Amino acid sequence: MIDQHSNRRTFLSQSGVGLGSIALSSLLAQEAAAKARGPMDALPGLPHHVPKVKRVVFLCMAGGPSHLETFDWKPKLAEMDGNPMPAEFTAGQPIAQLQGQQLKCQGPLTTFEKVGESGQEISAFLPWHKKMADKLCIVRSMVTEQINHDPAHTFMNTGTAISGRPSMGSWINYGLGSMTENLPGFVVMTSVGGRNPQPIASRQWGAGFLPSRYQGVEFSGSGDPVNYVKNPPGVGRGTQQRLVDTIGALDRHRNSKVANPEIDTRIAAYEMAFRMQTSVPELVDLSDEPKHVLEKYGATPGDGSYASNCLLARRLLERGTRFVHLYHRGWDHHGGLEKFMNVCCDLTDKPTWALVTDLEERGLLEDTLVVWGGEFGRTPMFQGKGGAGRDHHIKGFSMWLAGGGVKAGTTVGATDELGYNAVDDVVHVRDLHATMLHLLGIDHERFSVQHQGLDSKLTGVEPSRVVEGIVA
Repeated sequence: MIDQHSNRRTFLSQSGVGLGSIALSSLLAQEAAAKARGPMDALPGLPHHVPKVKRVVFLCMAGGPSHLETFDWKPKLAEMDGNPMPAEFTAGQPIAQLQGQQLKCQGPLTTFEKVGESGQEISAFLPWHKKMADKLCIVRSMVTEQINHDPAHTFMNTGTAISGRPSMGSWINYGLGSMTENLPGFVVMTSVGGRNPQPIASRQWGAGFLPSRYQGVEFSGSGDPVNYVKNPPGVGRGTQQRLVDTIGALDRHRNSKVANPEIDTRIAAYEMAFRMQTSVPELVDLSDEPKHVLEKYGATPGDGSYASNCLLARRLLERGTRFVHLYHRGWDHHGGLEKFMNVCCDLTDKPTWALVTDLEERGLLEDTLVVWGGEFGRTPMFQGKGGAGRDHHIKGFSMWLAGGGVKAGTTVGATDELGYNAVDDVVHVRDLHATMLHLLGIDHERFSVQHQGLDSKLTGVEPSRVVEGIVA
C-alpha cells in the first residue's frame, strides 16, 4: 500500500497505472522543458513577431448592447425621433423582428458627453467608463454576419456560424501554450441581470477540432467554482486513489489498442485536476483582498455577479491564465430600453472600470488586452415591447479595446448619420480576430490547422486585416 504521506512524484511512480509512468515522464519532461523555455510552451515558430500582450480578457455583453445609447451619439437620429425611417437605409436589409412592420426612428434615450483629454463621446448610462475614456480605443464601425443571438455569438467567438469550430481562447492557448500549470489557460464565467437573458451554450468556448485540452473551463460564480474539485464527504485519499487507479488502468489499456491523443488529454486532465485541488480554493479565497478593493469592484464574494467575476478575472490573469471570457447576460433590449440599460450598466459599468484600473495599478494592463462588446448592436428604429426598445442589428455597432498595444483615447470608424450602416474604416469580426492575434504576436494568415483537408484558421478564408487604427 502506498504511503499516504508520500509526495506527488512518489505517488505517481508507485501507482503503476494511467497516472504512473506516462504521467510521471510527462511531468519530468515538462519540468525540464520549463527550465529551458520559461513558462510559455508555444507551437514551433510562435509567436511570429514580438507580442504586445500576453493575455486577453473578453467582456461579452451578451444580448447586444445598443451602440446608440453607449458610444455612438447621433444628433440627426435625435432630430428624426418618431419620423419614418428613410427606406433607402433599410430596403432589402436583414431585420430580425421588425420585418414587415412600419419603421420609425427611435432617437437616443440618453445624453452624451465629450470626456477626458481625448474627448471621447460616452453616454450618461456609463459614468465609470467616462473616468477611463483616455484608456479606450472605441471602434464604432463593427459589422457581423449573424442576426440572431446564438449564431451571432458563435460567429463572434469562432469566426464562423458553423457550430463546432474552435473558439478564440482555444486557438490562442493552442498556439501560444499555457503560462501556468496550476490553472486552466482558458476560463469562462457568466453572470445574469437585465432583460431577457439569452442562454449561452458551452460550445461557445469549445475547442472544436483542436485537442479538447484547449477548451474553456467554466467556473461557477457561487458555490464550488469547479464541480468535483473537492472530494465528496466521506471519500478519503485512499478511496480516491483506488478510483483513479481503476480509471487510469482502463485508460491505459484502451490507449494501448487505439493510441488516441484524447486519452493522453484525459491523463493530462487528471494531473491538472490534482493541481487545481490546491490552486482553485486559493484563487477564490478573497480573504487576502483588502476591503477597498472589494468596494472598488462592488464585489460580494460568492454571489455570482459580474462584479465578483471581474475580480476573479484579475486574479486568474495575474496567476497565468491566458484567456478569460466573461459573459453578462441581459442586454437583449427589445423593450424597456431605458429601464434595462440602467439595470445592465449599474451591474457592469463600475466593475469594468475597476478591472481595467486594477490591472493598470498592478502593472498588468501593459501586457493584457481587454475587449468589451456584444454579439451585435441595436437598430435605430423603434421597437416597443414594454416601452421603447431596439431590434438586433449587424450593419454597424460599437466595441472597445484597451491595454497593451492599443491606441488609447482614440476612435476607429463611424456609422452613418442615423447609426445604421458602418461607413468609415469598417471593422468586420474577422478583422477584430486578426488584430487580437497580431497583438499576441501571431500572424493570422500563417496560423492554421489542417482539418478535413483544409488549412483552417480563426479568421477563415475571407479577406481580413489587422486594423491599423487600433494598434499603437
